[in-house]
Amino acid sequence: MRYFVAVAEDLHFGRAAARLHMSQPPLSRAIKLLESEVGALLFARSPTGVTLTSVGTVLLDEARALLEHADRVRVRVSAAAGVATITVGILGDGTDPGVSRLAAAYRRRHPGIDIRIRDTDLTDPTCGLRAGLVDIALTRAPFAEAALTVRALRTDPVGVVLRADDPLARRVSLRLDELSDRRWFQFPQGTDPIWQSYWNGGTPREGPVVRAVHECLQTVLWSGTVGVAPLGHDLPSEFTVVPLADMAPSRVVAAWNEGDTNPLIRSFVEIATAAYRH
Repeated sequence: MRYFVAVAEDLHFGRAAARLHMSQPPLSRAIKLLESEVGALLFARSPTGVTLTSVGTVLLDEARALLEHADRVRVRVSAAAGVATITVGILGDGTDPGVSRLAAAYRRRHPGIDIRIRDTDLTDPTCGLRAGLVDIALTRAPFAEAALTVRALRTDPVGVVLRADDPLARRVSLRLDELSDRRWFQFPQGTDPIWQSYWNGGTPREGPVVRAVHECLQTVLWSGTVGVAPLGHDLPSEFTVVPLADMAPSRVVAAWNEGDTNPLIRSFVEIATAAYRH
């Protein structure tokens, strides 16, 4: 199911294999086996990639729910067994130098701890925190903070992502009202409205629904959709990010459930605060 979800989200076997840290042939075999078990094609294949069939679309929703349930089971069983484990939800760019410093420092401080990572798409800024899938989230604000404790680690200025050949791509900076006629990224229905509003510059917008960063970039590439992203992140040469002069910066934060006294969380927050200060 994890293999299927990866291909369904990337819509490309090669990219999904790279994301899963495996070669493409065994991934293709696994999907064919799943299709055989289901009794129907899950993907329509073409030289440029794949698209979900109607059966695949139904299975994707069920697979995501099944995998989230499996994650919750693992968390509860580990807690019952008294295993020294911390599960960290990460949203966004894992190549951020702050993440690298934090990981190295946490391993040094807690060499015997089982550290588990849950990479999350853009539809849940709490990275599964409210669902009990993670102990702490390394994410970006703003989002609804009820029943959560949130610690700011860093602020990043933001800009608008454009195709390199876009007429606005050569500008030194832009204002939000100069993008009022553009289509913007939207997140699926049910996504935190505070989170959605921030990434739309505080104004209701229209545009294609996306779940992951690579979907955002492909939408820019194919249809000229625009969206907001932190400055300083490396992008392929087909894209550029123009600073937005009138938009509040994005806050990198650590978030955890209010009242959680797990000492591993307290230590994580202390180490993260130092790692992101550099």
